Order: sequence, then C-alpha cells, then structure tokens
Amino acid sequence: GRPSMLPRHVQRLGRDWITHWNGSQILSWNSPVSNCMRWAGHYPWASFPLPVPVDFSTNWRVPPFFGPWRQFQNSNWQLDNFMPSCCFHLPNPSMKSEGEEPLTKKRRLSSQQDTSAPEEETNFSKQKEALCLSVPQNEEKHSSEKRTVKRHWEYFCQHSRAVKIFESKETDQSNTESETKFDFTVMSYNILSQNLLEDNSHLYRHCRQRLLIWTYRFPNILQEIKQLDADVLCLQEVQEDHYRTEIKSSLESLGYHCEYKMRTGRKPDGCAICFKTSKFSLISSNPVEFFRRDIPLLDRDNVGLVLLLRPRFHCKTNAAICIANTHLLYNPRRGDIKLTQLAMLLAEIASVAPQKDGTFCPVIICGDFNSVPGSPLYRFIKEGKLNYEGLAIGKVSGQEQFPRGQRILSIPIWPKNLGISQNCVYEIKQQQKEENAGEKLEAAKLDSTQEIVISSEKLSSKLQHHFKLSSVYSHYFPETGIPEVTTCHSRSAVTVDYIFYSAANDDTAAQPGAEDSFHGGLKLLGRLALLTEKDLWTVNGLPNENNSSDHLPLVAEFRLIER
Repeated sequence: GRPSMLPRHVQRLGRDWITHWNGSQILSWNSPVSNCMRWAGHYPWASFPLPVPVDFSTNWRVPPFFGPWRQFQNSNWQLDNFMPSCCFHLPNPSMKSEGEEPLTKKRRLSSQQDTSAPEEETNFSKQKEALCLSVPQNEEKHSSEKRTVKRHWEYFCQHSRAVKIFESKETDQSNTESETKFDFTVMSYNILSQNLLEDNSHLYRHCRQRLLIWTYRFPNILQEIKQLDADVLCLQEVQEDHYRTEIKSSLESLGYHCEYKMRTGRKPDGCAICFKTSKFSLISSNPVEFFRRDIPLLDRDNVGLVLLLRPRFHCKTNAAICIANTHLLYNPRRGDIKLTQLAMLLAEIASVAPQKDGTFCPVIICGDFNSVPGSPLYRFIKEGKLNYEGLAIGKVSGQEQFPRGQRILSIPIWPKNLGISQNCVYEIKQQQKEENAGEKLEAAKLDSTQEIVISSEKLSSKLQHHFKLSSVYSHYFPETGIPEVTTCHSRSAVTVDYIFYSAANDDTAAQPGAEDSFHGGLKLLGRLALLTEKDLWTVNGLPNENNSSDHLPLVAEFRLIER
C-alpha cells in the first residue's frame, strides 16, 4: 500500500517495458550495453512513443523491475556511467540531444522520422549511376539495402527553348551532325583540403570520424571524377602534398595533363586545371596571385589559374578556349577584397583570351566564389557592370543575411598602383589598345584634359568587364522555386560554386543579355542537375559515405561554336 516514489511517467515506462518484454527481441546484443542506446522511434517491440520531459535526470537509475536477468546485471545499467557524448536519444524534440548533432539539422529533422545511415562500406565497383548519395532504406526492418538520391543529366533541345531531360546521353546526339563540331565537358569541384577540414572541424560535427580521414576520402573523390569523366577539371582546395604524391599521378593515369597553382601563404592548398590530352593541347598556363606585398588591401593568399587550350579537331587552326579557375576569399565582411581579386582574374583573362581579329575566344570561368546568387558580386559577373557607390562591404557576397561589415566600399576600391583599370583590364594593355584604335587625345589638349580623365576614373564607382557571361545553373528549381545547393555542412547549405561561360548567339540555354555575344562562343548542351538542401540531409549532408567533400561537383557539356 506504500505509494510509489517514482514519477508517473517512469511508472508507465516500467509497465510498458514489462508488457512488451520479449527476450528474443530485447536481448539481441552480443555484448554488454556499454555505449549509448538509441531509441529512435517506434520499434517492433515498442508500440509507444516515450514521453520524457525536459528535466529528465541523467543520474536516474533504471528501477529493478527488469528482474534478475544476468545480461542486465553484467551490463551496469547506470546512466551516470555513460560518457558525456552518450545519451538516450528519444523522439521528444524538446529534449537536449547529443552535442555532436548540429542545431540546424535537429530543427530540420524534428518533424521527420529518424533515418540515420548504417555504417556500411560502399562498394564502388557496383556503382552504375553518374553520382549517387546513399541513405538507409526500410529502417524498421533494419535492411542493409540502400536507396539513393540520384543526380540526373539535363539536356537542352537544340531547336527549342524548352529544357528536355533525356535518360541517356546518346539521345541528344544526332547522326546527321557534322564531324567538325567539338563537344566537351567541364567539371568544377572543390574537393575539400584535408588541412582545412581539420582546421574547421566544427563544420563537420554531423559526420562520423572515419569518413573524414584522407585515406577514406581520396578514393571516393577519385571515383567521382572517373564516373563523371569530364574533359576538363577545375579543382579547388587541392592540397599540395596530396597533389604531388597522389592526385597528379592518379589523374595522369586517366589521361589528364595537370596544371597547378598553390596558394602563396601558409595554407598548403591551391587550384588545379586538368584536361584530357586526347581533347586539348596546352597553349599557355597563367597563374594569378592575389597577394600583393605593396598593397595593404591585398594581404590574402588566394590564387587563380588561367589556361589557354587548343581543341584537337579539324577546324580553324587558331581556335582556342580560355579556362579559368579560382577560389575567392571566404570572409563575408571583406567584399572589397573579393571584388579586387575578381578584377585581377578578369584582367588576366582579358590578356590571355584576345584573338587576332580583336575579339575574345570563348571563356569558361569556374570556381568557388564564396558569393551567393543575386549578390552584387554575382551580378557583376553576369551583367558585366556594377555601380558600387554606397554599397556596404559586408553585402558584396550576400553570404550573411544580416551582414556585420557595414563599412561602405571606398571609391575606387583598389589603388592605382595595382595597374588594373575600372574595366578590369591591365592598364598597359588598355593604353596599347587605345593607341592601336587611334583614340589618343589631341596634343594641344593633352595637359589639361589628362588630369580630368585621371580624376574621373579615380572617382568612378562603376566597374565593368568585356565578357558576356552566362551561368550554367539557374540556382532555383523551376517547378518549386527551391534553391539549388552546391555546399552543405553543419553551418549552411547554399550555392557558392559556379561555371560561367561566354554564350554563343544561338545558345537557347543562356540567360538574357548573353545573346549579343560579339564572338563565336559556347552552346550549353547539358548539365548535371544539383540537389536541394533537403535532398542532401537525407544522406546526412556533406561529406557522407559516398561523397567525400562538403561541395558537390558541377558538370556541364558545351559545344564550341565558331563565328
């Protein structure tokens, strides 16, 4: 008749455990329970949710209603003996979960059923899709089979502005096409430097540790590259020692020629452009260093790389394609540095890409720009112009919804001794071009007018570049308006990676504004579709078992169009 000292929910917990007890189902462990038990929902032996309040004590001991089973006597069932990283993972969203799980993920999954992936090694030899992300299937039955989130190819119909999605690549190829047409594929991929991963481990708390070691990651990355089989690779965050010992030799064995530019500072990574020698030959390789010792603004060690390639096909002997790759500064509050780095890259492209007739050869710019779609930096690339007067320095990249960098961009952004004009060309080249075009000032008015020209340029808040660029990706799914995602980790899931290209006049996939291209150009034939943030969290974000970077590879197929 003595009243119970246990709370009512604990009494109910005990009664339900006794009611649903089944030794063959409960005592399925092969060893004593020394780690965290995860009650992730409605198991076959538990037809009830477990309602535990927020103040559930971690020092509470299981009452002796289990009986004198030796299995439980030997397992030392005391919650205060558990490690700090262990917990009872109950389906109550208000209960504090283990610290390793990111808050954004907990909010996303609070209304969904737990689908944590089982720890299984991926058999790469059986992968037949272009790219698959693994997630457990039929968890209630503890099945080892995996369902996948597939990235499909989107192909653009040649004679219509409508997008056509075909099941295979061959359906877009016509038997009547001329043999002189040159089609090729380009990949942009931030492969996540191991050094940066370890320096920013807080971004990968959602990942199992074994998935983050380089010896696990590199075979996955190499397998992705093999599967997608692009003709040109633009890789970012390529760690120098890994490039020297593994990456370069592995890619050369696949038929690639590799060019690499390491960062100038202490960070041991850089950018690489690799191309298949069966498709291209190298005309020139032009590294770009954004660090300038004599300019305080340019104190960061990011780099770029610009290659001029000649296609191997029976066509015009002087045909060329300019491929650029870069990884701009991350810091969301330093838009002035980002814009200056971009201007330096564009100036190098403008010096490499001119042809004999005065026009530019087709240009492709790949990379991690650390800027989101619609931001001022993104619009500058796409539209070819930007008036930055009154623009806050923290709003240039759009990375932060409420930017902390409120200082206004100075006019001009970079000093005169950088040697780059507001048109994003080297000033010496610009002067030579003006001289060749006969655009000199009259000798009688030179002294008085030159001061006005220089003064107006210094005070100008307008940036320009001469390339007509389109983005391979549209950044939103047209059916739903949900954003595409190129990177996904514990802190964010956004688009920061891009492939920009100079579109030909008849390119139906190009965005408005690119149709007035003044040179030949490129026709976008297809692209490897991106995913949503929700898609990626079904496989526990990035990196995961199959995808070993925190970025997705971007892949596009182009056709070279001659004037």
